[in-house]
Amino acid sequence: MSDAILQLNNVEAAYGAVKAIRGVSLEVQPGSIATVLGSNGAGKTTILKTISGILDPQKGSIQFKGEAIQKRDPAEIVRRGLVHVPEGREIFPLLTVRENLLMGAYTRPSSDKDEVAHDIEAVFGYFPILKERTSQPAGQLSGGQQQMLAISRALLAKPTLMLLDEPSLGLSPKLTKEIFEIIVRINRERGVTLLVVEQNAHIALQYADYGYVLEIGRIVMHDTCAVLREKDDIREFYLGVKQAGVRGERRWKKKKNWR
Repeated sequence: MSDAILQLNNVEAAYGAVKAIRGVSLEVQPGSIATVLGSNGAGKTTILKTISGILDPQKGSIQFKGEAIQKRDPAEIVRRGLVHVPEGREIFPLLTVRENLLMGAYTRPSSDKDEVAHDIEAVFGYFPILKERTSQPAGQLSGGQQQMLAISRALLAKPTLMLLDEPSLGLSPKLTKEIFEIIVRINRERGVTLLVVEQNAHIALQYADYGYVLEIGRIVMHDTCAVLREKDDIREFYLGVKQAGVRGERRWKKKKNWR
């Protein structure tokens, strides 16, 4: 039996007649940072939506901490300790920063009031700018600050596993690096396991432990990120390291055959 905190087995999901992921199987080990890489439209976001219960799978199973969670209510999945930070942040723009954070704690009992206040101060330790803006409407924050707020809001749910969808989207390289460094701190200091969907392969392979490569809804390669960084196919097609002559053409033909 696998000791993975999250395990997908042959999962398929679709939007109407359009199949978005096809037979996806992956594992995330406790305490690790895993990443799913792929271009736009590859199905990365669909994987996270299916895990968190936003989209029901047509086929396959999803195990979280040894229990099946496919087709369960998203709120129940959050209560079990699995929290999703969606693409585009999805903060509440008319609510203040503090009110957004409190929304993250909505599944916690009212008796947790003092602990919630403590946890809010703890996330301010990761993102001090949010403490300065605590009474400001979230819609007035910059894109990077909204990403910080979305991650902080998720932490208020006390997750065991956090799903992050394109945390670098729309951010400068400097701010992207800062966000990923804080993601690593959250992983190490709070023991939160992370599954990060990311189009920026450079940053994801630098900070994650294990990676999966997704092409047109299928996992076509997976390994430790240290190994993936050195693979010719990854270096050429995801990291932009050009390969010369016929060898590069052969690799492209091989990549097409992965599907």
